[in-house]
Amino acid sequence: MISEKRQETRKRTFLKGRIHFNKGASSMDCLIRDFSEMGARLELSETNTLPESFDLYIPQKEITLRSNLRWRRGDAVGVAFSEAHKPAAEPAPAAVTDPSLAVLLRRIGELEAENAALRSVLATMGARPEAGTPTLA
Repeated sequence: MISEKRQETRKRTFLKGRIHFNKGASSMDCLIRDFSEMGARLELSETNTLPESFDLYIPQKEITLRSNLRWRRGDAVGVAFSEAHKPAAEPAPAAVTDPSLAVLLRRIGELEAENAALRSVLATMGARPEAGTPTLA
């Protein structure tokens, strides 16, 4: 079993992320699988081209985090954040080179949209309960 060396427990997530490096000239998509205030575990199609330091943009949280590579294992990397979380604009998008990752990221977007639509339906149902229909608490 791997010993836990982190100072803070990471929460499991399934967030889209975008890694930017080479002064913004290069980028790649990733999935953020674990996240804390101090670091994260990322899944990406190719870890060999990832530099030691890069910017991690998280669209759903509208933040960019300066990240330092801590470890690599297969298609996953561990990173530590070098500065406090701050809102930032996403740099210009680059093309996704791995077709399987592109399909996965598109599906994540579809599921996020579906989730938002279902939350909207639930919110309107909670506002106008029909007679004899239990409300969600």
